[in-house]
Amino acid sequence: MTGYFVVFEGGEGAGKSTQEALLADALRVRGLTVVQTREPGGTPAGEAIRRVVLSPEFAGLDVRAEALLFAAARGEHADKVIRPALDRGDVVICDRYLDSSVAYQGFARGLGPKRIRDLSLWATQELVPDLTIVLDIDPVEGLGRFEERDRLEAEPMEYHRQVRAAFLALAEEDPHRYLVLHAHEDREEIAEAILERVLQGIDGS
Repeated sequence: MTGYFVVFEGGEGAGKSTQEALLADALRVRGLTVVQTREPGGTPAGEAIRRVVLSPEFAGLDVRAEALLFAAARGEHADKVIRPALDRGDVVICDRYLDSSVAYQGFARGLGPKRIRDLSLWATQELVPDLTIVLDIDPVEGLGRFEERDRLEAEPMEYHRQVRAAFLALAEEDPHRYLVLHAHEDREEIAEAILERVLQGIDGS
């Protein structure tokens, strides 16, 4: 059996957690087994790495070290959580995946999108999502929803503008594998559009 791998991407404050929960509930109602997970994280090692890469305590972390830590967490996550779930035939819903590294480290950190993508593909043994949903939001609006910010959220606004542009550019390059939705639209309408596209993918249509 082969499952279905859905990833939510987008800038800070785009409402990914809300839409992930709505999608998971809708799929479970239809009798599907759903695994919800996140990056960095999803495993004990991944959660430990998450504390390092997101904590303000590590402000100034070398950008190459940062990229390697994200890739390490992703490799462990793919091996221990995502791939086994897909092999069981489950639907995996993941909050962020390799496109986040491409956007945040490859584009916004200037490390090169191809280099960062290749690193993640090596770490995950070429595991890519069936569908990536990009919830697009102006970073001024998105970051305005946070009173406290983690290490990446605290980056300058221009950094977040580059991240947003990167997600949109990635989606434009491969529209069949991406669904871009404006995060400021009605929550229920967004959820309906996501569910429709996911069910089409699961049905193979």
